[in-house]
Amino acid sequence: MCLAVPGKIVSVTGGDDPLSRMAKVSFGGVIKEVSLAYVPEAGVGDYVIVHVGFALNKLDEQDALKVLEDLKTLGDMEDGQQRLQE
Repeated sequence: MCLAVPGKIVSVTGGDDPLSRMAKVSFGGVIKEVSLAYVPEAGVGDYVIVHVGFALNKLDEQDALKVLEDLKTLGDMEDGQQRLQE
């Protein structure tokens, strides 16, 4: 199964060539470097959906925060099930 996760762009490098633009993206405080080749319009402060190191599209902040909350809830549910099985 593949999973694309929203993150917030905290910095951008790479200049004018859209294929070489990179961003540092925060995923709840974990910072990863991501290619912006598919979303050249993205900039600092934008939320993007990221899959295998590539930002695939922009996402508004409200939607991004909702997805992050849903992922946290799923993780909490999984943790709870593991504790029940112990």
